[in-house]
Amino acid sequence: MSALLITYDLNRPSQDYEAVHKAIKGLGGAWLHPLESTWIVTTTHTRSSAYDVLKPTFDSSDYFFVVDITTSARQGWLKKTSWTWINENV
Repeated sequence: MSALLITYDLNRPSQDYEAVHKAIKGLGGAWLHPLESTWIVTTTHTRSSAYDVLKPTFDSSDYFFVVDITTSARQGWLKKTSWTWINENV
C-alpha cells in the first residue's frame, strides 16, 4: 500500500467536483481531504495507474498532479485531525 498526494485546479466555473472526488475516493484505502484541492490517499494503485483512473474526470483546461509520498519528512500548518490521520496512515 502506498500513499499518494493528489492536487488539482479545476478551471471552468461549472466543473464537476463531485466526479473528481468520487474518483479519488474510489482509488481505495483511506483518504484525507486536508485542503480545498488536495487529497492524500492510501491505495494499492501506483502513481501512474491512479493518474489513468483520474484523468477522465478532468478536461483540457484543468491541471492535476499525483505524487507518491515516500518519506516521513513533512512540515506544514494543518488541522490537528489532519496531522493525526497523516501520522497514522502515511
